[in-house]
Amino acid sequence: MGEADAGTPSFEMTWSSTTSSGYCSQEDSDSELEQYFTARTSLARRPRRDQDEPVEWETPDLSQAEVEQKIKEYNSQINSNLFMSLNKDGSYTGFIKVQLKLVRPVSVPSSKKPPSLQDARRGPGRGTAVKRRTSFYLPKDAVKHLHVLSRTRAREVIEALLRKFLVVDDPRKFALFERAERHGQVYLRKLSDDEQPLRLRLLAGPSEKALSFVLKENDSGEVNWDAFSMPELHNFLRILQREEEEHLRQILQKYSYCRQKIQEALHACPLG
Repeated sequence: MGEADAGTPSFEMTWSSTTSSGYCSQEDSDSELEQYFTARTSLARRPRRDQDEPVEWETPDLSQAEVEQKIKEYNSQINSNLFMSLNKDGSYTGFIKVQLKLVRPVSVPSSKKPPSLQDARRGPGRGTAVKRRTSFYLPKDAVKHLHVLSRTRAREVIEALLRKFLVVDDPRKFALFERAERHGQVYLRKLSDDEQPLRLRLLAGPSEKALSFVLKENDSGEVNWDAFSMPELHNFLRILQREEEEHLRQILQKYSYCRQKIQEALHACPLG
């Protein structure tokens, strides 16, 4: 594969799962929409179900000679052709592997069929600017190898992944994490937008246990309303209204029951 242009990663995609996608159009009923857009699951921060723990990695600055030495060491340790290459301008290119661990559907233009592997390689075509959307689940634990530059930022990796698969969701809904296994524990750290994944890969070496990359939903605990489309925002309002009405109904029912029991007790008491 040729070298990527500055700031524009090229891609070599591989799937690690054959799980079929689930499809749902925004023209479907509210009950179907609520399967993945509910106030409890989309707006509130969900408790962590894994044992991932935040951790900070040291990322020392390397001289040009140290970078060249690191690349030689890296290439000598891999058992594939996914080598790193040093460029004349001092930058370098190489491959990172990203695992997708998305629990919610993603949106693509409804005039398009869900993107296949061949579609992802060809990139977006005509007709991607339509307003109607179709939502579907990406294959679980899908894995992609990306050919990137050393100066490619985490945010650019996310944007390029979404663009290749015709995903029209706001990139701010997603985040790139680095994952490491140490002493039987799994550690996870969210990358900032400007961090450079290939540089982290070079520093950590080729071991996937030492470092791997994961794309997940960007659940920061605070809702970024600007990242949602108008149909999604209207749907949230409908759901919140129904939840509020249901909550009020339960409260009224509770007090009505208590009032009834008190009145029954009063009637049962003997006079005098």
